[in-house]
Amino acid sequence: MPLVLHVDSDRWRDHLRSTWNPDIVPVAKGNGYGFGNHRLLAEARALGARTVAVGTYFEVPPDPREDIVVLSPWRPFLEIPQSKNVVHTVSRLADLVSIPAGSRVLIEVMTSMRRHGIGARELRHTMLLNALDRIRFEGWSLHFPMGAGGTSANLREAQQLAKAALDVRKGTLWVSHVPAQKLADIGPDVKLRMGTGLWLGDRGALSVRATVLDVHSVRRGERVGYRQRRVSGDGHILIVSGGTAHGVGLEAPTAAASVRQRAIAMAKGSLDAAGMALSPFTIEGKQRWFAEPPHMQASMLFLPSSIAPPAVGDEVSLDVRYTTTTFDKVSMD
Repeated sequence: MPLVLHVDSDRWRDHLRSTWNPDIVPVAKGNGYGFGNHRLLAEARALGARTVAVGTYFEVPPDPREDIVVLSPWRPFLEIPQSKNVVHTVSRLADLVSIPAGSRVLIEVMTSMRRHGIGARELRHTMLLNALDRIRFEGWSLHFPMGAGGTSANLREAQQLAKAALDVRKGTLWVSHVPAQKLADIGPDVKLRMGTGLWLGDRGALSVRATVLDVHSVRRGERVGYRQRRVSGDGHILIVSGGTAHGVGLEAPTAAASVRQRAIAMAKGSLDAAGMALSPFTIEGKQRWFAEPPHMQASMLFLPSSIAPPAVGDEVSLDVRYTTTTFDKVSMD
């Protein structure tokens, strides 16, 4: 009995159509934002997209019909698909002179992200200028941070770097994390890579539900689970679909930036240290506690006796990160 992503397909596709335009390059990478990359590529084609971006060479579909931009930078030790539709990203001068002649190349410029890219001061380097004549130059790639200074800071940085790059060679600018309505402020020929805002931009069209697999009554102090922890009161133990194999209960390092966010993270850490962890599963309008850490494919929840338990086979809602969750099934309702 599965963990299911339910999609209001009419509402979701209305959002896709209202968001996408020919200047937007859909991104299909990782777990496909919960939908799976195969489905996203099909949806991108239905929108009319002639170019799609993927994260790595491993995500390039076999014999792609559209142009596929690989966001991860090319390196000489990588095995790459032999397709004329693949557009490589090059982020180092050494790689720019090593990539096979005639390759379709986006040159990535270093931004305040400080992840990949050729520094603005290197744009007029002799190695770069000479390499432009041996590759098939597709434009300049700019990848900006999220949060911090916000989109206005990204826009200012995009304008500055775009000028520096376009002074070297005119071409298309490929950007991320800039408002679609501001693209004309950056330059005359700008493409916006979009993943989250496109596929997950209308969260109201999406819901996640898990199946109740078992229900057991328990008394205060009884031991349960692999770790034989004592329950804190009378109630029920619920076994629900969704565990670590799905991404349930797995967390990335906190992105807390404000004092309030850090305080919440500290409080949560204290609860975790005490063996108490709030689950993403909601029953009767309230998130419920894990009885113990999630298992590989199911989770154990504690439900107090004041709440009538759901029956085996019922579904309960949960709130997850779509980009880190693998669903057993995607239901296009």
